[in-house]
Amino acid sequence: MYRVRVIQYFNGAHNLRNYQGKCENLHGHNWKVEAYLQGNELNETEMLVDFKILKGRLKEILEELDHKHLNEQVEFFKTNNPTSENIAVFIYNKLRETFGSMTDRVIVWETEFQGAEYFE
Repeated sequence: MYRVRVIQYFNGAHNLRNYQGKCENLHGHNWKVEAYLQGNELNETEMLVDFKILKGRLKEILEELDHKHLNEQVEFFKTNNPTSENIAVFIYNKLRETFGSMTDRVIVWETEFQGAEYFE
């Protein structure tokens, strides 16, 4: 089994619904996102996937989130609470549209000390 990963960042603001505490107020993060693909077979170049392709697709996805108030400006988060867990699901599902079953997991870090991971 092979696994590759890339790391990218985006900045955004959100506030948590149904939450009591500081995070119910509008605040922002510099999120770090790790995206993983896996598979058993290498391509003709003997790569699972070119890092350039994975980085490019992740960058496109993160552009949808970057410098946005997630609750108000991203359709998915108008009905889904913009928690780190749901941000990971959002990114995972978008990657899956491109890479299918090769999509392994997404980890979203709010800070260097706390993050959420989604995989199937």
